[in-house]
Amino acid sequence: MKKPLVETILIVDDHPANLDVLTQTLEPVGFHVLAVPNGEIALRVAERAKPDLIMLDVVMPEFNGFDVCEMLKKNPATRDIPVIFLSARNETRTLVKGFQAGGVDYITKPFQAEEVLARIETHLKNRRLTAALKQKNRQLIEQADALKQTNEKLAAEIKLRTKAEEQLQVADQKLDVIGAREAEHWNVSGLIGQSPSMARILEDVDKLKSFGNTTVLILGESGTGKELLARAIHSRGPHAKGPFIPVNCVAIPAELAESMLFGHIRGSFTGAIEDRKGYFELAHQGTLFLDEIGDMPLPLQAKLLRVLEDGMVYPIGSSKGKKITCRVVAATNAQLETHIANGTFRQDLYFRLARFTVTPPPLRERTEDIPALARHFIDLFVKEMGRKAPPLTTSALARLKTHPYPGNIRELKNIIERALIRSGGDAISPEHLDLPGNSTISSLPHPKPPQLALTPDSSLPLNLEEAETLLIRRALNQTQGNIAQAARLLGIHRTRIYRMMASKDA
Repeated sequence: MKKPLVETILIVDDHPANLDVLTQTLEPVGFHVLAVPNGEIALRVAERAKPDLIMLDVVMPEFNGFDVCEMLKKNPATRDIPVIFLSARNETRTLVKGFQAGGVDYITKPFQAEEVLARIETHLKNRRLTAALKQKNRQLIEQADALKQTNEKLAAEIKLRTKAEEQLQVADQKLDVIGAREAEHWNVSGLIGQSPSMARILEDVDKLKSFGNTTVLILGESGTGKELLARAIHSRGPHAKGPFIPVNCVAIPAELAESMLFGHIRGSFTGAIEDRKGYFELAHQGTLFLDEIGDMPLPLQAKLLRVLEDGMVYPIGSSKGKKITCRVVAATNAQLETHIANGTFRQDLYFRLARFTVTPPPLRERTEDIPALARHFIDLFVKEMGRKAPPLTTSALARLKTHPYPGNIRELKNIIERALIRSGGDAISPEHLDLPGNSTISSLPHPKPPQLALTPDSSLPLNLEEAETLLIRRALNQTQGNIAQAARLLGIHRTRIYRMMASKDA
């Protein structure tokens, strides 16, 4: 009866002969035996050695076995150790008192070795099973806690993704409305003019009519009408009856970018509760306009290049591709050559997008078109206001032609709208034009932003998001709602203001 593991048994008896007999019975079968002559020593040894079982004599001087057992059960370090009483008395009253003190068994003297070993093995087995059960319960509790934490994390991630998708959908709708409204406001007059540069632009648009899937890269300053030009390319091309899908690459949350462009299938990631078509699939048989392409993250650039090369879109979680036919028009006001040099834009993607490039000129390079544009905006706004179109005086027109327009055509449109409000329906004169006195304003696309003055009663909130929103609102108030000017004033990109407008309903 050799034990696979060494288990310790503490024997407590004031008779040395009993200690010797029990030691000789237990040690040969593999038990480690600790033998002590009284209860006081037994309490100290039990707390220090923590034996697997205690055999305790009932009748001893000073502390009897029942008292020792009760003290063992009160000590957290020893309360779980099984105690077997040893006694020559087997009256029922004595047995009951032993069990009431916390014992698990009672062996009467003189005892037989086989009986002692059998009872010890039974109680040690129960102890092992109890310990294993407690360990399993602890593991189950830990697993349940871990599962709970995982579920909480999954729920939080689903909530975050759902919120991000909802915000993105709202932003898409608002940005699409803004883009559609800009196209409606500018109409074809944004592309028609008497300048040679605009004539070349119109020729380029006409050349693209017969090449429906040729990618186009539109380069130019902010406010020159890049989205309007993209809509013109779409409306005059072979896919004119198909959808025009504008996408602002900066406004897409990084964690949803691939899903939004290429789509996903249900269950492909946390929060993917249904199949979703990406922008490429939505633009099938139409045009996909990728604005601010220069700010697209590098990992997404590689996936975009793959789609442009083979025309196959693979939704997240799907091994089955979808053949997509659409024209991709990309636009940026960034210097992509610089981005390529510093490693933030792929050169192969640049060459794939720039199969045909169009660069709408800044308004300061086509001043001969300012009269036609100004009259177009006057006619547009008076129609909305329900008024008659007032004349534009010669001096006002001359003043408009000398302004450098860092905000380009969008800035001219805003100037005309404010002039109509200020004139009250009378002829528009120079004093109605919201132009700075210095006509040599820098036309650089990214001038150094001036500091916004804060008065003592206009302190910023400590919350960073609220402070940013407050500064953007002040900049918009200062520029009479001109987003491009407000972005330059703050030294940020205009898409950041669009995102604030989408999330805060600004």
